[in-house]
Amino acid sequence: MSGEPGTSRRVLTVPNVISLLRLALVPVFTVLIVQSQDAWALAVLAVAGASDWLDGVLARRLDQVSRLGQLLDPAADRLFILVTLVGLASRDIVPWWLLGVIVGRDVLLAALLPMLARRGYGPLPVHFVGKAGTFALLYALPLLLLAHGSGPWHQAAFVVGWAFAWWGIGLYWFAALLYVRQARGLLRAQPAAA
Repeated sequence: MSGEPGTSRRVLTVPNVISLLRLALVPVFTVLIVQSQDAWALAVLAVAGASDWLDGVLARRLDQVSRLGQLLDPAADRLFILVTLVGLASRDIVPWWLLGVIVGRDVLLAALLPMLARRGYGPLPVHFVGKAGTFALLYALPLLLLAHGSGPWHQAAFVVGWAFAWWGIGLYWFAALLYVRQARGLLRAQPAAA
């Protein structure tokens, strides 16, 4: 199946290049977080977050919404969230259960892909609730990294960071339930190909 109405199959677009550059920042961030270069890691996260917003705005304004972009953008977000969580958990900045809760949701949704593919469906379109959950998590993680220290700013970052994290978890899992319901409807409507 092709993408949503209004999407193209173009590959070389400005938003796609921005998404690819964001993906290229993942290993840079990984090295920085492992080496405890927190200020630089925060700067990379800020650039990644800004580029996430920018590629969506440009895709709509330049009429360059593409199927590749619809796949690249959430993949880059999930990769950044995963790498950040692993880095923060390995340094005891966040608990490991937080990584498990986030990854568990993505594993659940990934398990749906082969069943959908057998019936001719690609990945489900990103839902607004899922975007909101990702947005909250992408704000939570830098704040939790910033909270690693002492002082009033660190305490404020801790409180706000965990508020974003809990909202992100709730929205992330609510979106997962919406995706499961949507997938179930599609799977019931069309039998598997022989």
